[in-house]
Formats: sequence, C-alpha cells, structure tokens
Amino acid sequence: MQLSATPYEERLTAPRSWWLISVLVGISLGLVLLPFGTLPMLGGLAGGTAAAAVVTSSYGSVRIRVVRDVLIAGDARIPVSALGGAEVLDAEEARAWRTYKADVRAFLLLRAYIPTALRVEVTDPEDPTPYLYLSTREPERLAEALRAAKAAPQSGS
Repeated sequence: MQLSATPYEERLTAPRSWWLISVLVGISLGLVLLPFGTLPMLGGLAGGTAAAAVVTSSYGSVRIRVVRDVLIAGDARIPVSALGGAEVLDAEEARAWRTYKADVRAFLLLRAYIPTALRVEVTDPEDPTPYLYLSTREPERLAEALRAAKAAPQSGS
C-alpha cells in the first residue's frame, strides 16, 4: 500500500551558533555568581547553560509535516483541501512577506534564522486567514508535497 501523498517532514532546528550562545549564557551566569563562592558559580554555570539550552531546543523543535491530506505546521492542522496555490519565496521575497507585505491576519510559522519560506493561500471561505507563511529550508519540496497531497484521492471517501 502506498501513501496518498509525498511524505514531508521538517524540523526547524536552531542554528549551531545558538547552542554556543547557550553555553555563553551559562558562563555569564556563573561569572555573576562567582562572588558568592565556587558552588553557586558552578550551579549558575550548569543551571544557566541548561535553561538556555532548553529554550533553544524548544524554539527549534517546531515541525512542518504533510500527512496524507493534512498540513501540520507547528500547532496548526489544516486540510490541504482548504489550501490554494503555494509560492516559493527566496530570501529576499521571504523578508518582504515577513515585513511590509505581511497581512496581520496571516498565519506565520516564522523562524528568522531560516531565510527561505513558502507562502500558501487559504481558500476556505470560513477561514479569515488569507495565507500561511511557513519558514522552511526546502520550500520546493514542501510545495511538491502539498501538490501531491491535493492530487491524491481523499482518505475516508
């Protein structure tokens, strides 16, 4: 049995430099606590690094998936039947859609450290959201997965 759509899954992981910043946050907190002694300094180092790493991991754990006939982007679940055309955005065009071209009603799954994106029209008349802006490292592949999911026979029909 074949899947009804091209499988697609992407985790929008934080860049490596953010992990280095997590370590630097821990070092900074350790230095702040140094006047209180060695034990508080080590606790600040470990605790600050761990807290910054948790924040970095959490921010970079969001996923975009196309599962059968549903687009899952972060916490949003949208049937592909409610979606229109998809526009691949290069770095410059993505920046424009994040700033002066943006519509306040749009759904943005934005990660500024990912320069490219996909803009997908929402065609559901009941939904006030005009489009989805999805930061993605592989916008062409995501657009293809959405096209394949729309073209596939709907499950449960």
